[in-house]
Amino acid sequence: MTTKKFLAVYTGTEAGMERWKQLDEAERNARVGSGLKAWTEWANGNAGAIVDEGNPVGKTKRVSRDGISDIRNNIAAYVVVQAESHEAAARLFENHPHFMAFPGDGVEIMEFVPIPGR
Repeated sequence: MTTKKFLAVYTGTEAGMERWKQLDEAERNARVGSGLKAWTEWANGNAGAIVDEGNPVGKTKRVSRDGISDIRNNIAAYVVVQAESHEAAARLFENHPHFMAFPGDGVEIMEFVPIPGR
């Protein structure tokens, strides 16, 4: 079976961030420490599947026929992975620290599809 590439987008909501902010500083710091450790372990354990480790993303600008505007979306970060199927790519993110330790909402996984004619 051939390996396919997938874009995984980490999402978060304002409600999740509000719950995070309600934690006391010691609890947030403890979660950050354990979450970063868990994320590193996840990345090391899935190193063979990670094509581009990605980055967190900042504020969003939208460009359309109407010009440029500031908008808000739920995208927090991304990573590119490879797997034999969409299901296998999704399984890489089960119990991921993004939503188990941090205030993240989920991870959305999309397959890269070929551009017609290329």
